Amino acid sequence: MTKPILTVSNLQVSFHTHKSEVQAVRGVGFSLYKGETLAIVGESGSGKSVTAKTIMRLLPKHNTKITQGEILYEDKNLLNLSVREMQAIRGSEISMVFQDPMTSLNPTMKIGKQIMEGLKKHHNITKKEAKQRAIEMLRLVGIPNPEGRIDAYPHQFSGGMRQRVVIAMALACNPKVLIADEPTTALDVTIQAQILDLMRDLQQKTGTAIILITHDLGVVANMADRVAVMYAGEIVEMGTVDEIFYHSQHPYTLGLIKSMPKLHAAKTDALIPIPGTPPDLAHLGTGCPFAARCPYTMKVCHYFSPKQTTLSDNHTVACWLQDQRTPENMALELVGGKS
Repeated sequence: MTKPILTVSNLQVSFHTHKSEVQAVRGVGFSLYKGETLAIVGESGSGKSVTAKTIMRLLPKHNTKITQGEILYEDKNLLNLSVREMQAIRGSEISMVFQDPMTSLNPTMKIGKQIMEGLKKHHNITKKEAKQRAIEMLRLVGIPNPEGRIDAYPHQFSGGMRQRVVIAMALACNPKVLIADEPTTALDVTIQAQILDLMRDLQQKTGTAIILITHDLGVVANMADRVAVMYAGEIVEMGTVDEIFYHSQHPYTLGLIKSMPKLHAAKTDALIPIPGTPPDLAHLGTGCPFAARCPYTMKVCHYFSPKQTTLSDNHTVACWLQDQRTPENMALELVGGKS
């Protein structure tokens, strides 16, 4: 079997506030393989971005505590690397694209210089060679007249073009892993489709592995090979795109899918929202964190956290309804709820 390029194991991350400790990520684990796209989905506050920033070592040190876990990249535990060692990996081997390109770009610097900065830091090349590489990257991401636009400032580009520039920056050093955190949320639907097509095309050309963080299941359906569904800092279900969309087995996954607008839905078809709100991660009680919102909840759900149950080679779920110890007649309830 192919060896994963990145493996996250039992990752636990907390934030210390003046009032309490927030358990933002609780036992997250997954593997990422060369050339694949793993989508991480869930509501705001589920721990998606915290997981990504932990991989990049971008969380603030003063109030962040990584209590447990490993992040193995090519057999190196990123959590044990020094600041200098991590700086050598960040940008050159693992890159990140953020949601808002204007927060990723320096408004006072020409975009060519910003792309060249990373190239000169990570590669022993001349200024002329770095500039030529920057022009090639701008052309690759679809910026017209890259030779002329390389000397433009971020405010001289549209939102979609700025995001293309950010992607060019992230891919300039040919990273093996690209983390895209809500890369198209701030864009209109047409530009969003262009950016996703661009990422897919670049992935095919370079073999880059992508972690795509989003709350948009439509984007997931078009881009991902596998999907990890996060809720309250945990991965509650993971599987291939088909397994998640057509054979989902966690009530939260089902709720997300049923609340997604469908292109050919009848006018009378109403969206079905998930009732309630996510739990307070600073004051988590016992049992399954989704129990208070779950239509299939049982008594055991309020007292004990469910363990991961393996349904297939790629499909796992953390739900008492799928646990082998659950009576069969109870587990069958959810099967009828498949989307």
